[in-house]
Amino acid sequence: VQLQASGGGLVQAGGSLRLSCAASGRIVNVGVMGWYRQAPGKQRELVATITTGGTTNYADSVKGRFTISRNNANDTVYLQMNSLKPEDTAVYYCSADVKIWRVQVYFDRYWGQGTQVTVSS
Repeated sequence: VQLQASGGGLVQAGGSLRLSCAASGRIVNVGVMGWYRQAPGKQRELVATITTGGTTNYADSVKGRFTISRNNANDTVYLQMNSLKPEDTAVYYCSADVKIWRVQVYFDRYWGQGTQVTVSS
């Protein structure tokens, strides 16, 4: 299973970016998909997750500014980021909980390669 993320870049504070991440490979079922981020010198933290049915969860720091969505038909997750702040600067990683066997009971989590988001003040 491969997760290919795209959409990062450099933006001024107050601007917007949209991240995309597509899962491909041997996939039987995709469960929760999400976005995490890691700033220099800090631990990776949750940004947002979304279930197959569309239930979302956000970190308090991004609520009201970021929106996660997904397209189940092509196993893609998106992160629309508005009103960006310098503290949003980080490498953003997408994740997907995937089953690759029909008899598999539990999902395995896969990670994308990370995409850099830099917000200048």
